[in-house]
Amino acid sequence: MFGFGQSTEKENWEDFENEALPHMPAIFRVARWLLRGSDEAEDLVQETMSEALRSFHRYERGTNCRAWMTKILYNVNGKRIRKLGKLKIVGDTEEMIAKTVAFEPSIPQNVRDEDVLAALEKIPASFREIVILADVEEFSYREIADLLQVPAGTVMSRLHRGRKLLRVELAGYARNYGLKNVGGLSG
Repeated sequence: MFGFGQSTEKENWEDFENEALPHMPAIFRVARWLLRGSDEAEDLVQETMSEALRSFHRYERGTNCRAWMTKILYNVNGKRIRKLGKLKIVGDTEEMIAKTVAFEPSIPQNVRDEDVLAALEKIPASFREIVILADVEEFSYREIADLLQVPAGTVMSRLHRGRKLLRVELAGYARNYGLKNVGGLSG
């Protein structure tokens, strides 16, 4: 089935089951953020797991399996996008956005999870993706750079700007809850 002998195939499956399958919920979380829908995310995770199993003989035991599988997820998703012809090249608006953000308000303490998720939806995808990978999935700068195939400096810059934009959004939610003077803003 996978080009292995009977015993090797069984050992490969057992190793995959022990190393890779425990990371499936984390892979699903990333897929949901990428695709904005659980049905498509489930398909992407299934394709990712299938590809990971086929490629598992190349995985180096003892390394970060979750990062390895997330990279496969990004590669599989990229193939799907190209296949569907939806790849759109858009200008990088990082500098324009950075110029419009004048302050860094502190994160309000009374903001609900739903508010944070809604605020995340309002920041540009290139920043949101890195904030999620760093702050939710807890990948390192280097791991994120490898996953997204961008320089580590770009990851750090986008993470800084993404967090700044998120703080601005959350300050607005805090004002809606009646909190005054959040992050230097008066309500």
